[in-house]
Amino acid sequence: MGKKIRVGVIGANGKMGSSVVAAIQTDAQCELVAAVDIDDSLEELLKARCEVVVDFTNPAVVMENLAFYIKNGIHAVVGTSGFTPERVETLELWAGQRANSRVLIAPNFSMGAVLMVAFSAIAAPYFESVEIVEAHHPEKVDAPSGTARFTAEKIAEARQGHAPSPDATDAQDLGARGTSVNGVPIHSVRLRGLVAHQKVVFGSTGETLTIAHDSLSRDSFMQGVLIAIKEIDHIDGIVVGLENVLPLGS
Repeated sequence: MGKKIRVGVIGANGKMGSSVVAAIQTDAQCELVAAVDIDDSLEELLKARCEVVVDFTNPAVVMENLAFYIKNGIHAVVGTSGFTPERVETLELWAGQRANSRVLIAPNFSMGAVLMVAFSAIAAPYFESVEIVEAHHPEKVDAPSGTARFTAEKIAEARQGHAPSPDATDAQDLGARGTSVNGVPIHSVRLRGLVAHQKVVFGSTGETLTIAHDSLSRDSFMQGVLIAIKEIDHIDGIVVGLENVLPLGS
């Protein structure tokens, strides 16, 4: 067996972080060398000679964390939400000042969710209308979700040159029509009992197409997290989207 990847987890005591810790501990190619939470110093990563860190913290602290990782040459797999284009541009600037920086930001680590986004981009040019409905547990701090925003961005890219979705709604009522991301309405539900769920609904005259994905347990994200850890050496700089390290084809 080859050398194991030395992995640290930030937010290790959280719901996602604890699942990541368990997944790493049972994987033959990874070694958990640091489990860091809110009261711990990031310096623990350096003491443990961490090679890759998995960050499931929150949008308020993730940029400060990433500045530390990039400065100290630690590759990062990030599942935290809140990455606006401006934040990604800032990270690209930081990474450009440090050779061999590698950061993979994944709006979603679930295989099903990655495929949902890919299928939605394929379908987008063929339908007149499109809307997204996403639903999560009530502890989620951002709305719409990062996955929904990412899906909307990919749909908008695929629909370039097409007319906007038809909508006669009066401008003063747009609050009821959800948040528009690149021209795609997103509706957010926060409800006890849910984990992570999304529907992308397309429509044209005489037909609709719904592409739906449901994560019923946080275990659904672990395969993607482990793939990201093992494949991060194959990216350069700042990369957004797990599909960039998956052989999804054209």
